[in-house]
Amino acid sequence: MEDYPRTLAEFEARFRSEQACREYLFQLRASRKDSAARAAAAKAWPLGSVLWQCASCDRQVSVTAGTIFQDTHTPLRVWFRAMWWVTAQKNGVSALGLQRVLGLRSYQTAWAWLHKLRRAMVRPGRERLAGTVEVDETFLGGLEEGVRGRGTEKKALIVVAAQEEGRGVGRIRLR
Repeated sequence: MEDYPRTLAEFEARFRSEQACREYLFQLRASRKDSAARAAAAKAWPLGSVLWQCASCDRQVSVTAGTIFQDTHTPLRVWFRAMWWVTAQKNGVSALGLQRVLGLRSYQTAWAWLHKLRRAMVRPGRERLAGTVEVDETFLGGLEEGVRGRGTEKKALIVVAAQEEGRGVGRIRLR
């Protein structure tokens, strides 16, 4: 669709206000195959800070309905900062790090946000791994007395599948 901000300064300039964030969401929805959003994009005007009124069908369209932002009381600028931070970090983000960077009061909020963002980043309909795929498994957790291998009840099973690309690793799936 367009260039995304590469630096924090570019990000802050682009999404300088709540209205700029809402307009960006509106343009994203209008570019999708959602006919109501497309119609609203053709000729619409804002109703307050959340809804847009379509001139042709009189339908009201919320830019946050059906998104991870639906029913949030937190400003979109904070959400957008969270998204930028999560995607800009080379080595991943922890909920504690997100809480500190955004100045969120509770760890639980940061944890929930991070999980919402991670779920949203998975493309539904993505293609399956193909070609040569290597699969491995491990258990995550501490020692359990009297239990070995798959008899564990307290450990989490982690499965990794990696697609081979030449001499390197291509796409991966974790569960």
